Amino acid sequence: MAYCSRIIGTGSHLPERIVTNAELAQTVDTSDEWIVDRTGIRERRIAHKGETTAALAFQAAENALEAAGISAQELDLIIVATTTPDNTFPSTATKVQAMLGLDTGAAFDVQAVCSGFIYALSIGDNFIRAGQAKKVLVIGAEVFSRIIDWEDRTTCVLFGDGAGAVVLQAEEVKAGDKVGILSTHLHSDGKLRDLLYTDGGPGTNSTVGHVRMLGREVFRHAVTNLAAVVDEALAANGYEKSDIDWLVPHQANKRILDGTAKKLGLSEDRVVITVDRHANTSAASVPLALDEAVRDGRIKKGQLVLMEAMGGGLTWGAALVRW
Repeated sequence: MAYCSRIIGTGSHLPERIVTNAELAQTVDTSDEWIVDRTGIRERRIAHKGETTAALAFQAAENALEAAGISAQELDLIIVATTTPDNTFPSTATKVQAMLGLDTGAAFDVQAVCSGFIYALSIGDNFIRAGQAKKVLVIGAEVFSRIIDWEDRTTCVLFGDGAGAVVLQAEEVKAGDKVGILSTHLHSDGKLRDLLYTDGGPGTNSTVGHVRMLGREVFRHAVTNLAAVVDEALAANGYEKSDIDWLVPHQANKRILDGTAKKLGLSEDRVVITVDRHANTSAASVPLALDEAVRDGRIKKGQLVLMEAMGGGLTWGAALVRW
């Protein structure tokens, strides 16, 4: 008996506070025109002081469970992808588990920065394929605003907070059936870690640290690596670029989105774009964009959906899904 993973529900949650480029320009040497021209970002959501990663993740989870039409008690596994956990330990996933009223199954975090959701989705999919879980909740959640140097205009304008979630369900399939999550593809190259990192952490000093980035180098690797992993996913399943109905990319920067789409020969109307309103929400960006496109009816049953992301590490990956 073989199983595939079907995405049966999506959900998301954003903080209420909207910070526009104009507001940032009051405290940082920047302007709306400068930010939009270089990133495509017009505004971002910022969590208030008491709003935690777990709180955002819980709300996204509830929305995904409602969309899936199942109760939290049916879950076998909860995976939270985050770079900004509430605490060093316990995991944010166990906090979400408790908030959902669960004391069964398992819960843990995954850390692959902006690629985190793709990594977590791959893990959940493999648990289902191995017959170890029937229903899995996968969440990407971040309060990236807490690790930003708000005096560094090259990074502080780029990021926002939020959470997105999906519910995976096991479905029996016959050999050759192409349904649900068709494949996932993960990569990393630790030699490139210094291109995008935080200058702190419990293993090195007592401070959380701030995001540091070599933007031009990250851009160069992003366009190349993302196009390559997309080709890998298509080749693994016998598809061509023209078969893609929707590309749901990590929302890092409009220039990266445009560069990746160009390499794939995809028109902008087949790319889900939320970076203008959400900015870069790291592990939350792909599920946030996915939920928006599912709820507004763009993504329909039977369509071929490709998700991809690249983040610090460097890490990158893709997931190909027959919706």
